Amino acid sequence: MPVIAVDAMGGDDAPNAIVAGAIAAHHDGLGRIVLVGDRARIEPLLRGEHGIEIVHSAGEVAMDAHASQAVRKSAGTSLGDAIDLVRDGRADAVVSAGNSGAFLAIAVIRLRTIPGIARPAIGAVLPGRHGPVVLCDAGANVDCKPEWLLQFGLMGSAYARAALGIAEPRVGLVSVGEEPTKGNAQVLEAAELLRAAKVKFVGNIEGKDILVNHADVVVADGFVGNVILKTAEGSASFFRDTLRESYESAGPLGKIGALFSRGVFAAMRVKLDYSTYGGAPLLGVRGNCVVAHGRSDRTAIRNAIRQAATIAGHDLIGSIAELLAA
Repeated sequence: MPVIAVDAMGGDDAPNAIVAGAIAAHHDGLGRIVLVGDRARIEPLLRGEHGIEIVHSAGEVAMDAHASQAVRKSAGTSLGDAIDLVRDGRADAVVSAGNSGAFLAIAVIRLRTIPGIARPAIGAVLPGRHGPVVLCDAGANVDCKPEWLLQFGLMGSAYARAALGIAEPRVGLVSVGEEPTKGNAQVLEAAELLRAAKVKFVGNIEGKDILVNHADVVVADGFVGNVILKTAEGSASFFRDTLRESYESAGPLGKIGALFSRGVFAAMRVKLDYSTYGGAPLLGVRGNCVVAHGRSDRTAIRNAIRQAATIAGHDLIGSIAELLAA
């Protein structure tokens, strides 16, 4: 069983939501959970739960701390110590809902990158109409070179195979048009590199086609990718809220209709909820890292731990290295 280190002090509702999610993951049998953080605050929340280990760490990385500052002061923090467990071979993966910039910076310093990878990337999973879509990069690198976009495509493809079970992932490149002549210089050059790579490159993809599964892996620089991610999350919330308000304002008949549609709404809510996938893997570092939302609740943490266990069990790092070699 994989050993999953969890930063218990990272997140908007830490350690409460983190510990609750860890307990749920423990009950699911996802692995051996190690909570890293302030023992005095964690132990009462476990309520006598057996089988979850605590590694005491008194310090915390602030959610608004600058990445460089967080790296300098990471010793003795829950995030830094959790990453060290992976570096030292005492854990197979690490999960944190804390400061994502700090997580990235500390992971790169402590774990280093896979040979051949210039920049790690965040591989977020979006809820596509016909199945999940991997978006890479979702915010780690706002300014990119074309060869980095190539690497994002390789890493995203490896992740789609290992974690999502897609045998031959289709890789698309975000651009302003489907035609191969569309896009800026960065996109045009990256497209040429992806065409020559050992991935199933399907060409340019427009924003409107991302969630209807024109590709299984969508490649973009971190600036564009993060805008896509936040827009998708905001659109899902807007749609849910608007639908609920419409039924509530429709009078008795509207409420009766909502009652009969509860099952449909429940299924839709699960599909659109970010907590369904829990977090996004940090691809390209020599350690399995899952970045969870800062506002993660119990369910999101539980599923982030599930993701961490999955990528640890499928040797995602080895898969990325193999694609790079090819």
